[in-house]
Amino acid sequence: MDRIASFCVDHLNLYPGIYVSRRDEKNGVVVTTFDLRITAPNREPVMDQPALHTIEHLGATFLRNSSRKEEVIYFGPMGCRTGFYLVMFGDLESADVSDLVLDMLRFIIDFEGDIPGASAAECGNYLEQNLNMAKFYAKKYLQELTDHPRFNYPE
Repeated sequence: MDRIASFCVDHLNLYPGIYVSRRDEKNGVVVTTFDLRITAPNREPVMDQPALHTIEHLGATFLRNSSRKEEVIYFGPMGCRTGFYLVMFGDLESADVSDLVLDMLRFIIDFEGDIPGASAAECGNYLEQNLNMAKFYAKKYLQELTDHPRFNYPE
């Protein structure tokens, strides 16, 4: 079997950032997958599951209500719990989505109230939420992107 692209990235040198993970094209339609890396793999603790789940709910809600909602295909967590994938229509670069990601983080940081979609009828694990920790990770990631914007995987 072929080794998939994400396993070819040196995770020992990977830091928080917004990276183009892959581009796919079919019938003239290009889809770009972004790696929104929030923690440094294998050097920082991974995000706890309740915070990850809350970021997923809030991030998806923000993105699917944003001015770019027609471009958004998917937003969801990585299995390793160090970040999220954002999949969008278009042949895009990291800089093309950086403002959108920053606005999403600010939305999470400022969010108050009930988590969207966090009811038994709307979610398969609705009780596993942690808004305070989601805000912690959003603040951490916002600071990282502001202080050290990283848009290219390490060589």
